[in-house]
Amino acid sequence: MISKKDFDKEIDLIIANAIREDVGDGDHSSLACIPYDATGKARLLVKDEGILAGVEFAKKVFEFVDPGLEIDVRITDGTPVKYGDEAFYVIGNSQSILKAERLVLNAMQRMSAIATKTNEYVKLLEGTGTKILDTRKTTPGIRALEKWAVKIGGGENHRFALYDMIMLKDNHIDFCGGIAKAIEVTKQYLKENRLDLKIIVEARSLDEIAQILEHEGVYRILIDNFNYEDTRKAVAVIGDKCLTESSGGITLETVRAYAECGVDYISSGALTHSVHNLDLSLKAI
Repeated sequence: MISKKDFDKEIDLIIANAIREDVGDGDHSSLACIPYDATGKARLLVKDEGILAGVEFAKKVFEFVDPGLEIDVRITDGTPVKYGDEAFYVIGNSQSILKAERLVLNAMQRMSAIATKTNEYVKLLEGTGTKILDTRKTTPGIRALEKWAVKIGGGENHRFALYDMIMLKDNHIDFCGGIAKAIEVTKQYLKENRLDLKIIVEARSLDEIAQILEHEGVYRILIDNFNYEDTRKAVAVIGDKCLTESSGGITLETVRAYAECGVDYISSGALTHSVHNLDLSLKAI
């Protein structure tokens, strides 16, 4: 999995690129009508219900834009919020506050939406022992933010990208010439390149699960697009030989039933690709 150091670098890159994209050679609206030394205060106002996420990211943005800005946090990440709640106050140079405003809001609205959706899944899985995972179905350029939001909502992160875990899916298997060959050449590749990466293999049928279990070194089997009955059979066959993960169109309506089949994990792209932003605003006071 991605290290904290590398994750922090991703966050720094997101901030630097977003400010470059939004500010360019200057926030001319603010430069035109607000004195450079004017100071002010603004509050982050919640105008919706859900799980708040992105407060710590907002602090990083304000720090990047102007280290002199003071942030007074009233509600922390992961806290349920409702209309009228005030998440934080930011105090300092007025031009700096406005320069950071749009990035803070865009990020927090989306992160809060993802945390809220994730938390819905987490609550439905209570008592089953099954954990919800995100996927790589994220918005290009801000994956780190979206996966951070999943964690805030109580979920767990799948691999971060193509480089931190091996995942042999249907196309890999078919292009390679079958499950047995795909697993064995992958293990050889890892050995030759001195890479310590976990291997997940996707199964499309109970027969493919049997083929996977003939090989050692598989960390988790991805039970993809199985119905409930076959999922239960798959879990029984796999036993404690490796971990199990269900995937494939699993929704809030079906997630509990799949968890009750006994899988260790359920992955859902909907955590990040099908959310509606929470309504937040930054208002001068």
